[in-house]
Amino acid sequence: MVLLVATVEKSGIDRYSQELSRRVSVPTMQSRRYLSLRDSFRLVRQLRQTSHQIHLTSQHFARHGLFLGKPFIVTVHDLVRICFPFTSETIPEKLGLRLDALGLKKAQHIIAVSECTKADLMHYLGIPEDKITVIYNGVDHTVFRPVHERRFDFPYLLYVGTERPRKNLGTLLRAFALLKTDTATFGELKLVKVGGAGRTDKFRHKTLSEVRRLGLEDQVIFVDGVSDQSLASYYSSAAALIMPSLYEGFGLPLIEAMACGCPVIASNSSSLPEVAGNAALLIDPLDSYGLSEAMRRVTTDYALKQELVKKGLGRAKQFSWERTARETMQLYHRIEADLATDKRRIMPSQDAGEPIGVPPLRRR
Repeated sequence: MVLLVATVEKSGIDRYSQELSRRVSVPTMQSRRYLSLRDSFRLVRQLRQTSHQIHLTSQHFARHGLFLGKPFIVTVHDLVRICFPFTSETIPEKLGLRLDALGLKKAQHIIAVSECTKADLMHYLGIPEDKITVIYNGVDHTVFRPVHERRFDFPYLLYVGTERPRKNLGTLLRAFALLKTDTATFGELKLVKVGGAGRTDKFRHKTLSEVRRLGLEDQVIFVDGVSDQSLASYYSSAAALIMPSLYEGFGLPLIEAMACGCPVIASNSSSLPEVAGNAALLIDPLDSYGLSEAMRRVTTDYALKQELVKKGLGRAKQFSWERTARETMQLYHRIEADLATDKRRIMPSQDAGEPIGVPPLRRR
């Protein structure tokens, strides 16, 4: 039997563990994702006391696997801290990252949320391919669906996420400023940014500085902390979702927007083309002119917009948390069967009194 360790914060990673814990038929333990040293020892002690195999639902938990003394599974959502390390990381944070990498190498099996993340695990950490299973994230179609509640009385483009450097919000702001130079066509169009700044207030300060530099003070609206139901209405009434990230392990907003009938313009990097399929308009995330042109096309070409909406709704149907849970349970059963086989190989034979797989001693 597997014990699922779910996280309780509010992010895409935490959404995964919470949605999964509601749908898999295994015991669950709740924990914060980022723990003090004392709380980390307490969690390890609790996990060591159970007879269950452990599923750690975030790569940030991988360090704890080093001290469990039993097989464990880890879900990896991205390797952003390896691909895009923070320049301000402290020595303890760097040590934690190193321990997480060692934990991933020790894990019995790893769930990657995309083929892109699987490739990163193999490339950056040397994880064998047969040790990784790709199980995609899902979307709750009872919440994220087309709704008719209008958020604003003006047209808007939507960005959902933090303001971390890899999210590439600066390119979006510059592209939006270029679009706004055509005041006759886009005079009423605004940019709505949903989500907190991220790891530090410095991200918000940098964003606001760029907004002021571009003269967009009255054109960009910041909305922090909305419910899933409210977020669905933001998606549903947006002219398009813009996702210009330099790196994503999956990209939940992309699928959520598609499920709500919102056209998507996304970066052609990392996991986003894989998740979007042919249902989004893909752009170079470093080309603000190209992004501006893509936004112009989606907001003025009705046929293109309807095509993206139709394809997006179809694409979103391929992702569900029920499918994620079902494939995860199948993996649990497979791993448990492998463990049982391994145990039989080393257990003494009841008939011959010799270890299975070891030839008996020759008697003279």
